[in-house]
Amino acid sequence: MDQGDYPVMRPVRTGLRGRCPRCGKGKLFSGLLTLAPRCEVCGLDYSFADPADGPAFFVLTFMSVPILALILWFATVYQPPLWLLAAVSLPVLLLGGILPLRPLKGWLVCSQYFHKAEEGRLAPKDRPEA
Repeated sequence: MDQGDYPVMRPVRTGLRGRCPRCGKGKLFSGLLTLAPRCEVCGLDYSFADPADGPAFFVLTFMSVPILALILWFATVYQPPLWLLAAVSLPVLLLGGILPLRPLKGWLVCSQYFHKAEEGRLAPKDRPEA
């Protein structure tokens, strides 16, 4: 994860746009949510990236819960027929739950690069931590 001669790129700018965290030009994704193996512009290997379930957690917490509360409020106040409630609420839940996943995953991957986050390791007992 050598920065080399590349300018410092902020994770928000690169991640939300789905761009390489090092050069800001290459694509971060090869599919909807699949990370590319490496940047086609600067060659940065994306194997360091592991956002795990972070994007799904953020989407569920910050998008799906408020959307569900709004749908329940709408159903209680206006009492629409069940078919109409399903026809309106299912697309809203799906779009509100799927659309933010890619920008959030990009932001988390770029944040890992920016902050040099990596898997934790235990220091050997015979060597003091630096």
